[in-house]
Amino acid sequence: MSIHLVGGGAFVASDAAAPFLAEATARAAAVGRAVPRIGLLSVAGADGASPGSTADIAEVLGGARAAEVLVTETTPGDPFATTVLSDVDALVVGGGVTPHYLDAVAPLVDQIRLLVADGLPYLGYSAGAMIAADRALVGGWLIGRVEVCPEDASEGLDEVELREGLGLVDLTIDVHAVQAGTLARLIASAEAEFVAAGLAIDEDTTLVVGDGPLEVRGTGSVWRVVAGEDSVSVATMGA
Repeated sequence: MSIHLVGGGAFVASDAAAPFLAEATARAAAVGRAVPRIGLLSVAGADGASPGSTADIAEVLGGARAAEVLVTETTPGDPFATTVLSDVDALVVGGGVTPHYLDAVAPLVDQIRLLVADGLPYLGYSAGAMIAADRALVGGWLIGRVEVCPEDASEGLDEVELREGLGLVDLTIDVHAVQAGTLARLIASAEAEFVAAGLAIDEDTTLVVGDGPLEVRGTGSVWRVVAGEDSVSVATMGA
């Protein structure tokens, strides 16, 4: 089973649904279920509105009865109950404000790690991809008061901030890479020695982390950023 990290954009364009559903279906079959149960965790915005991506993901995964999608939505500052992980064959953590998601999943971290280690397929969309890392980059647009990406990508934070994440992947993840200018944030974070290495995922693009080589699906690229002694190297992994 794999970890699927989506960089944002239209979910259907990320080419994540089919392989994720296949893994969820295989896990469901192992317990005698023909239709997999997929938990989808969503955190509403500060205005109480549900992220548009939540309905998009639920529709794509649950269309044509391919899966039973169980959506649980909370509000900023209100953590998820551990029961949301009961009797599911796969888990999706959706998009929105990244620090709010990390706060909301705090009671679930150990349980998610154990379930994924036991083969539960995980899909992180945007914020859900960022918090999957050991050291999660949760936002910010300044480093030492110097602008490193557009303020619109700040997640409500000024200085770039990293926190302990879910620990599912060992590289720091950023999303909306080219489209929101966050590739520059990851490069600057490496230059500032905040991170040793990381991956910035374009919109409409999925990075699949499994037992074999890393796989890139969708229409964009995954950008690998590595800090060296005197410079930062950047290379692309195309779909």
